[in-house]
Amino acid sequence: MRMRMVRHLPTLSIAMSVTSLALILAQPASAETVTLGIGTQDTTTNTVTAGVVIRQLHLLEKYLPKEGKYANIKFELEWQNFTSGPPVTNAMMANKLQIGMMGDYPLIVNGFTFESNPESKSRLIGIAAYSLSGSGNGLVVHKDSPYYDLADLKGKLVSVPFGSAAHGMVLKAMQDRGYTSDFFQLVSQSPEVGSTNLQEKKIDAHADFVPFAELLPFRGFARKIFDGVETNLPTFHGIVVRTDFAEKYPEVVVAYFKALIAANQWLRDDPKLAAEKIQEWTGINKEVVYIFLGPSGNMTTDPTIKPALIDAATTDVKVLQNLGRMKEFDPKKWVDDSYIRKAYAEMKLDYDAQLASTKNYEITGEDSFCKKPITDPRKAGEVWVDEAGILPFASAACTLGAYADFKAKGKKINVAYVFDTTRGIKLFADQAFFAVGNGDVAPFLLKKDAEAHAAKIGGKVLGFDDAVKAAVGGGKT
Repeated sequence: MRMRMVRHLPTLSIAMSVTSLALILAQPASAETVTLGIGTQDTTTNTVTAGVVIRQLHLLEKYLPKEGKYANIKFELEWQNFTSGPPVTNAMMANKLQIGMMGDYPLIVNGFTFESNPESKSRLIGIAAYSLSGSGNGLVVHKDSPYYDLADLKGKLVSVPFGSAAHGMVLKAMQDRGYTSDFFQLVSQSPEVGSTNLQEKKIDAHADFVPFAELLPFRGFARKIFDGVETNLPTFHGIVVRTDFAEKYPEVVVAYFKALIAANQWLRDDPKLAAEKIQEWTGINKEVVYIFLGPSGNMTTDPTIKPALIDAATTDVKVLQNLGRMKEFDPKKWVDDSYIRKAYAEMKLDYDAQLASTKNYEITGEDSFCKKPITDPRKAGEVWVDEAGILPFASAACTLGAYADFKAKGKKINVAYVFDTTRGIKLFADQAFFAVGNGDVAPFLLKKDAEAHAAKIGGKVLGFDDAVKAAVGGGKT
């Protein structure tokens, strides 16, 4: 038996070797691993569909190329979360990130910084979200503060994250008003530090980007006294890529945009669910997410690169040049829409039609309180009732009347929304000033605007609780 075993051993070895060789030849070449670093700002609500939603729903994995030259490439996604834009640029310069997202002023600095990089440039390849009216950035004071206007803050301690979109807003507002650089005691503080210092009354005001000028009032200790709409300049958050990566793996960048388009659709298909999930993923209250990204929200999620936004970026460059912070930089030469155009084409979507459109998705439906259809979304309102969902109403008066009715019936209300009468931006109803008179209930963000309107209609300015009583007393209008 032993002899037989010895005799058969060489034959067995040869058979095994042939089999092993066949298996090796049948297997594909070992996969190359390519790391793709993506810099997100999870708590910056403008960027969620470009970052955290894609990450949490694994949308990029769904669209990554797997054929041709990509058959033997394995992509390792490294999602890195930041609280502001400048560190994203630093990580991109160090080639730790290949794709990043940030607000308009940091984006411009990103493009300008990469101009001197011999290894790679950066290009603006798409938009996460935008506001043509300039809403999103804002400045808040403590709710007990005596200040209601920027002019009231002369010589006061004001913080803002330096290098951020909100910093750009403050600089633009100062230039618009002719304020000197020392008008405020302007210091740099991150959103987290500025929020804490404002709550503890260690600073007089804090300026910040989305969502903090809404988040801090919603959390009960702040009041917004300046909104970016007052600069009359569009604002946006965009997506930049290192050109060395994009040119080597263009199909991956196209796949990223397919994932972004899918994320935006997911948001619009069920904005209430989306707001709840985004709260779960980021810690930003769902009611705050919804004021930006819900129907008729203060931000439009649309990835196309609109000329109006690049024109605004050109103005932003001038703001920075006036301060000696930047030399020559042409935003038009920095844009590359080839990847997003290809994504639209491959998904059988019309890029040029979307590029020409500035429509957001709007509040629609039937007002169940005033018993009439909603015909003008920017004169409408919504009430988020804990069990019934988010219900639309045709006017501010109907919204306040419905709010009172829900309260009387013992319903738990999360929040109510109305729209600024002049500027058309969405407001938390309990943060608004209401000009009431002659059966008119007109909400405003700014006290001075409400006072001017009240004088015009022979009415008076009321806070939320008194406005609710006035709406009920005046009947359904």
